[in-house]
Amino acid sequence: MKINIVLLNNFKTVFVSITKMRKIILIVLLSPLLLSSCQYFDKQVPSKEELLQKELKAINWKEVDEYPSFANCDSVQDKTQKKQCFFEYLTQLIQERLSVDTLSFLDPKIDTIDVKVTVFPNSTMKFETQIPVDTLSNNNIKIDSIIHARLIGFPKVNPAIKRGIPVKTQFVLPIILKVE
Repeated sequence: MKINIVLLNNFKTVFVSITKMRKIILIVLLSPLLLSSCQYFDKQVPSKEELLQKELKAINWKEVDEYPSFANCDSVQDKTQKKQCFFEYLTQLIQERLSVDTLSFLDPKIDTIDVKVTVFPNSTMKFETQIPVDTLSNNNIKIDSIIHARLIGFPKVNPAIKRGIPVKTQFVLPIILKVE
């Protein structure tokens, strides 16, 4: 019986030491894993300024999401066709309003006038004639005043949209004067 007890004690000691050894081996093997996983929690969160600068660089400031439009162009879904509809309709309106005046009699050399159109976020428009500096004369001042008088009271225009916000847009339209 003594031998049994001694054997049992020895077996118990060996078993306990193997179990301790397993724990030590397990800890040694898993500790690099545990220590390296802390790197996932130690990542730096980008600052607000960095995120802002990154977003500002990603935005194309020369292009709008939606071009200005008139009510009759709102049914068009394609972006390029809607833009084309707006420019054609605006050019047609300007030409109709200027065709009643005899601008060609004031200066017969002028067959086309460039008009700078500004569409503001509050749906208003401003028109400026782009007369070359080398052709300044009294007739050009008269032409400019006639154009400003005729280009009042346009239909409501929806402003251009950039990232969901109405923005100011400018463009130059060549207006062909009808000679009768």
